[in-house]
Amino acid sequence: MKIMVIQGPNLNMLGVREQNVYGPMKLEQIHEQMRAFAQQNGVEIEFFQSNLEGELVDKIQECLGDADGIIINPAAYTHTSIAIRDAVAAVAIPTVEVHISNIHAREEFRHKSLIAPVCAGQISGFGPFSYHLAMVAMMQILNEIKAMKEMQKQQQAQQG
Repeated sequence: MKIMVIQGPNLNMLGVREQNVYGPMKLEQIHEQMRAFAQQNGVEIEFFQSNLEGELVDKIQECLGDADGIIINPAAYTHTSIAIRDAVAAVAIPTVEVHISNIHAREEFRHKSLIAPVCAGQISGFGPFSYHLAMVAMMQILNEIKAMKEMQKQQQAQQG
C-alpha cells in the first residue's frame, strides 16, 4: 500500500506563519510523525508540497497507477481550485482532504471546499493531529477495498 501526501500553498511555512491558527509544528515534523505511523503499519508513504496549483494537479495525476490513496491539504486552493477538484475526480483514487484549522469556524470564504465533494471525506480542525486521523481513515479505506477485492476473487473462484 502506498499513500501520497500532497500539501498545498504556504504549508511550507508551518511553524512560522500564524501560530495562533496553525500551531508551532513545522511541516517536516508532521511528515516525520506520518512516516513513523506508516512504517509501523507497513505502508509506503511519499510527500509533496508546492505553492503552485499546476504542480499540485500534476502530482495528483502522477498518482494514477502509483499510489493507492491520497491525503491532500489543498490549503487556500480548497476554496478556489476547480482544477485540483477535477484532477482528484479524474484519478478516482481514494482521497482524504485534511486541514489543520477548522475551516468551518474561520472566515466565511473558507467554509466551502470545492475539493471535499470528490473525496472520501474531510478531516478539519484537530491541528497537526488531523494528519494522523487522515492516515487512520485512509488505512481503513484501503483495507476495506483490499477485503472487497479478496472477497470478489473468492466468489469468482467458487463460481468458475
